[in-house]
Amino acid sequence: MEDQTPVQNEMDAVNEGAGEELHSISDDPSSDYEQETTSGELPATDASLNENASAAEPTSPKRKSHLREWGEAIVVAFIGVIILKAFLFEPFAIPSDSMSGTLLSGDYVVVNKLRFGARLPITPMTIPFTHQTILGMKSYSDAIQLPYMRIPGFSGINRNDVIVFNFPAEELFPLDTSSQIYPVDHRTHFIKRCIAIPGDTIQLHDKNVFVNGKDAGCPVNAMFNYVIKIDTAKVDSLQMLQSGMVRESRQGKYLFYTITMTTKTADSLKLNPKIISVEPELSPSGSFDEQIFPHEEKLAYNLDNFGPILVPRKGQTIALHVDSLSMWERIIVGYEHNEMSVSGDSIYINGKYTNTYTFQMNYYFVMGDNRHFSMDSRYWGFVPEDHIVGVATLILFSYDKVNGRIRWDRTFKSIE
Repeated sequence: MEDQTPVQNEMDAVNEGAGEELHSISDDPSSDYEQETTSGELPATDASLNENASAAEPTSPKRKSHLREWGEAIVVAFIGVIILKAFLFEPFAIPSDSMSGTLLSGDYVVVNKLRFGARLPITPMTIPFTHQTILGMKSYSDAIQLPYMRIPGFSGINRNDVIVFNFPAEELFPLDTSSQIYPVDHRTHFIKRCIAIPGDTIQLHDKNVFVNGKDAGCPVNAMFNYVIKIDTAKVDSLQMLQSGMVRESRQGKYLFYTITMTTKTADSLKLNPKIISVEPELSPSGSFDEQIFPHEEKLAYNLDNFGPILVPRKGQTIALHVDSLSMWERIIVGYEHNEMSVSGDSIYINGKYTNTYTFQMNYYFVMGDNRHFSMDSRYWGFVPEDHIVGVATLILFSYDKVNGRIRWDRTFKSIE
């Protein structure tokens, strides 16, 4: 093998050195961070580079305290419950026996507000989860009252629906010692069955309900007063009748018990050979009860014989007469806020003479299922649309206050 020339050896050495220098630069990770230095300046160290990198990184947000997280969760839940109560569903307690035996005192029912459409607050300045008072003071301010508005629902109120509404005649029939006038959405809650809807004509004849001239029947569990006639010699074997007894009277050798019960129970008692008769206790047709709407003696209405009367429909126009004003005055003045005056046979509404009136709202006629123990439309008239809260659909649970126990058989029971 021939030796290389000195010139060739020198060139190889130069090329070899150049290759080693390029390789060291490209493989050194720190080369990406090398900077040119000027006279008197030192290149940046690894420590200073790390400090600059740390300063460039974004700082992580400070973690919320557990107390703040719980507080936010409670606020969100509180707002959610308010929305649920205002626009979707709301629980109500049954305080009386006016709906026995469909609903009992101590039942807690769920009212569906979606079906008819939720009513927007009329008195918005109200302490949440209160109705009329708190700590003996008003729980609302009526300084601001909004006009009646309702979110459209997916269905109307149907006949035989059980509805919750604000008692429209609370100032006329005070439920406590004072005749307090509350805003519409703060009037006392009532629960009754809707018997007739706007545009219907309703009549009661010997306790039977007729709507638009047809027998409307009654709920299966509707209750009435019945008078049971028994021979005093046989009464000892019928002590069960003492349960639920309203009153007792004696005539010669006969005892008369007045008992509130369903028609089915009354029919079964008629089959007992020890009972002489079971008859409904009725107010006779033609007798006047001054407590019954519209409180006109010439009409001679009573609890079991009533009407016929028209249930007003929005946009419906009726003829007005001085003799019929007792039927409509409450609507014209009290619910639809007009001024009305009468001079002789002339009627003036808002200062203008008229002999007709067009209704501005829909109205409903309601009755309790305990027909002889219910303060309902037979006493005070119609329920305006703006007073309706919703339709009662479910018994959430039931508590028997007398015996101090939960009625488990009524829990989550649908309302018929």
